[in-house]
Amino acid sequence: MILPVAHTKIHPDQKLGESVQQLLLTKIAVYLMTFLIVTVAWAAHVRLFQVIELIDDVLALLNLACMMIITFLPYTFSLMASFPGVPFGIFLFSVCAVVIGLIQAVIVVYGFYHPHLLNQQIQVSENQNFYKRHILKIILRGPVLCLLAAIFSFFFIPLSYLLLGLVIVFPHLSRFITWCKTKIVGPREEEEASYSLETFSFYLSEPLSKERVEAFSDGVYAIVATLLILDICEDNVPDPREVGEKFHGSLLEALSEYGPNYLAYFGSFVTIGLLWFVHHSLFLYVTKATRLMGLLNILSLAFIGGLPLAYQLTSEFAEKSHNEIEAIQVSCVITFFASIFQFAIWTTALLHERETLHPFARYGGKEHAFMFAKLALYPCVSLGAFFLTCLLSEFSTEIFHLMQIVIPFAFLALRIFVRISLTVIKSVMSLSRRKVVLLEEEEACLSPTETHS
Repeated sequence: MILPVAHTKIHPDQKLGESVQQLLLTKIAVYLMTFLIVTVAWAAHVRLFQVIELIDDVLALLNLACMMIITFLPYTFSLMASFPGVPFGIFLFSVCAVVIGLIQAVIVVYGFYHPHLLNQQIQVSENQNFYKRHILKIILRGPVLCLLAAIFSFFFIPLSYLLLGLVIVFPHLSRFITWCKTKIVGPREEEEASYSLETFSFYLSEPLSKERVEAFSDGVYAIVATLLILDICEDNVPDPREVGEKFHGSLLEALSEYGPNYLAYFGSFVTIGLLWFVHHSLFLYVTKATRLMGLLNILSLAFIGGLPLAYQLTSEFAEKSHNEIEAIQVSCVITFFASIFQFAIWTTALLHERETLHPFARYGGKEHAFMFAKLALYPCVSLGAFFLTCLLSEFSTEIFHLMQIVIPFAFLALRIFVRISLTVIKSVMSLSRRKVVLLEEEEACLSPTETHS
């Protein structure tokens, strides 16, 4: 899903204000929607293989077919983003999602037909048919919505997009409705019987494990970094004939024209690397990821996937693009949302710190203060750079490059700054406590004399 957005080409002579409405906003909106749908399918796939623990040759081939269809989804997304008003792109994406759901359903049916492949808890259960019906109902909800989206794509395209968006929110909406019914009416017997199945469902109470969330996140960061490397290898190698004719065989002179491209590459790569470092540091302190933390992490990863687009826009500075200010602002917005959702993960973890955080990282400790400062750095700097480019548009490029240079050194100096700040705060607090103690002692000394008089 990231690749079509990363390869969005805007000619330097083309005004970004017009192209945003026609191209960028459409691609970004469709990208966010399809990325979130894929994460829903990924979560369902993870839960599926928590129910089926052993795999034979048939299941391996079925899973391979499922993966083949999933890898085809970026192509269908490209069609949707490039031709948002044409039904076939939406139809093809929806049909792929339906086929993925059907293959997962076949995997469930095959697994229950061979019970030795199932989870031990389900193997010994006397209600295997109930388990199978319940799991199939969960798996097929998304594909049913996608099937309706495919049908309506030929009649009313906005309704198709609405149905695809419903695939994302439906799990959370369904859980919220169930919670409201439980509070008003009370739990039904069927719900109580299905309570043991909640660890399977990607939209019921039990979240994905911390390890699965980290593995998926590392995969996204690795793909984004790889796309940056491929872009600079593909677009910034001079043509041998041009080097011979224009630069008289001087490769160094030819490469000097790509200076801004290299600067944009290193700046973008450092941004991705530091955001991954912050993400890694955050989950070192996390013992358990809640459902809300998982959702915020997916939203952060969705904007991380937009960083190659930011590189494409800022690398055009070498061609004296007319869109420097807009390109910088788009880059700042992408970085801001990618980092602010990481900050929101930490805030959410603090709300349930006894359940989600290690004791040494909880509220009030030194590590908590350092983590807070580390997570707040990118949102503050990107937001500051955005507003500075609005106020000082003539120096927008210099401000952006200064931001990229300063942040790595700020990370290095952050722990020293936090320690100094904590020392100053403790000193001020101790002085204020001393003053309070002295006042209390003076009052204690004065009170006997007042009583005697």
